Amino acid sequence: MAAAVCPCRALLGGRRGLLRSLARSARGLAASKETHFGFQVVSEEEKGEKVYQVFENVAKKYDIMNDSMSLGIHRVWKDVLLRKMNPSPGTLLLDVAGGTGDIAFRFINYVRSVRERQLRQKLKHHQNLSWQEITDSYQEEAVKPLGDSQVVVCDINKEMLKVGRQKAQQLGYSEGLSWVVGNAEELPFGDEKFDVYTIAFGIRNVTHIDLALQEAYRVLKPGGRFLCLEFSQVNNPLLSRLYDLYSFQIIPVLGEIIAGDWKSYQYLVESIRRFPPQEEFKAMIEDAGFLKVDYQNLTSGIVAIHSGFKL
Repeated sequence: MAAAVCPCRALLGGRRGLLRSLARSARGLAASKETHFGFQVVSEEEKGEKVYQVFENVAKKYDIMNDSMSLGIHRVWKDVLLRKMNPSPGTLLLDVAGGTGDIAFRFINYVRSVRERQLRQKLKHHQNLSWQEITDSYQEEAVKPLGDSQVVVCDINKEMLKVGRQKAQQLGYSEGLSWVVGNAEELPFGDEKFDVYTIAFGIRNVTHIDLALQEAYRVLKPGGRFLCLEFSQVNNPLLSRLYDLYSFQIIPVLGEIIAGDWKSYQYLVESIRRFPPQEEFKAMIEDAGFLKVDYQNLTSGIVAIHSGFKL
């Protein structure tokens, strides 16, 4: 005689099967959701893989290509970003998608210069300090040139981080600097850890920009600042036409000649055109919870620095 089946167990098993089926369907829908990789329409999963491959391919030639593509102007843009940040000793910075260290090294240099200036002012305004007190001040500066400042470079691409570490070693940067593999959409840090969050020329490559912005908000302390340097919409019609001509006709050629990689630089050009214009991106930053959001156009809007505060 066949064993009787408990109706409640059968019902439970049916519900579990239904839940598993729904979960599989949800994963299937998520996997099939489409987005843009440059001008191509791809699945979100495929975009993540393709973007990773792009930066793995270009990592070793990334800095020289930045100089070639922008005629060195990217250095000025990054310097403006640091002046806008104006970090003081003790600032904790998270630089996301900053694999090769450009923002991190500038941050360290900036804080060092502030510390040195503060030391000179201290000695100038305390004329009665003894020789020993002056010596002690300089020794403290030598031991802790950044005070308590720290910069964490977080990048999803291990090859970019490898290049950054090599540069740091060659240039003598070690104090107050760490490197972490991490996804901008799911940062490996606790809540309210950092004073400043920066992302330079990286957020347009993120699959879900809204999630990256929410993560930026989460990891910032109350009063913390979000700063994003990104290519944007040119506001001069004549310059816009010249810029398009240069971007599509020259940059991929430079990529092929210098880096042996036409396709990656074709994508980078296309990704710039897909990125939201200034006002639209400003609204996205506000939607993430940031206040006092504004932006500063540089070079007629070829790039813009977006700023917001967690208040």
